[in-house]
Amino acid sequence: MADDGDEGVRLRIKVDLEYRLARATDVLLQIEAADMEDQRVLEAGLDVGVPVDRVEAEDGIGARIWLRTEGNLQCSYRAEMAVERDAEALETLPASVMRDLPGEAVRYLLPSRYCPSDEFQSFVAAEFGGLEGGAQIAAFRDWIAAHFAYVPGASNAQTTALDTFVQRQGICRDFAHVLITLARAAAIPARFASVYAPEVSPPDFHAVAEVYLDGGWHLVDPTGMAEADEMVRIGVGADAAGVAFMTTFGPAEFVAQRVWVECIEGQD
Repeated sequence: MADDGDEGVRLRIKVDLEYRLARATDVLLQIEAADMEDQRVLEAGLDVGVPVDRVEAEDGIGARIWLRTEGNLQCSYRAEMAVERDAEALETLPASVMRDLPGEAVRYLLPSRYCPSDEFQSFVAAEFGGLEGGAQIAAFRDWIAAHFAYVPGASNAQTTALDTFVQRQGICRDFAHVLITLARAAAIPARFASVYAPEVSPPDFHAVAEVYLDGGWHLVDPTGMAEADEMVRIGVGADAAGVAFMTTFGPAEFVAQRVWVECIEGQD
């Protein structure tokens, strides 16, 4: 937690990507940490070896980076961040009144490509109907933790929340999709957030859910690997389709990738 005048938790982030492009290709990156009220960029640098153009990302959170290159694409990103966000107890947060929801939250009540929430309304009503607001979200989170196995390689780019619900296994994006789907089925706005966080294993871009309760957005990690007061948002979207760390508009061959996040709280 952060006090007035305190920088809160400080994180050091390092990302190295290398891909091989057979021909001149347009590439869209989203790997820079967003500069926001509850997470401040202390210093940052991006090196891709070619000119880039930045465009605003979803909900004005973070930026997407356009570049065009061929051959070896080598990308290096370094940042230090101050996270100034309290880790609130979800169970204490009331649901927001539907008619008072802002437009940015209303769109996250609706089903999306990976989150078919309309197919889960009966399940949510039967299993979690006695709860509401943050207590219901906490129950979803705990239910996922108790019933799903974290299994790298168990899913692919086509796996939806319904697939994961049936298979009861997946990775962070799958866990996030299930929580988002259950929240929307309960009429609680929920969106997908790509984040950096320490203690994520294996180290990588991490996916969590963000739910709208008590008039604001709150980060929730159904894998249990990351705490809300130690996460740094990269970007948000309806689901994983809107927050890919890299999209290439042409074939790309993976060469190497490394994501490293270290907590440096208390260091100068």
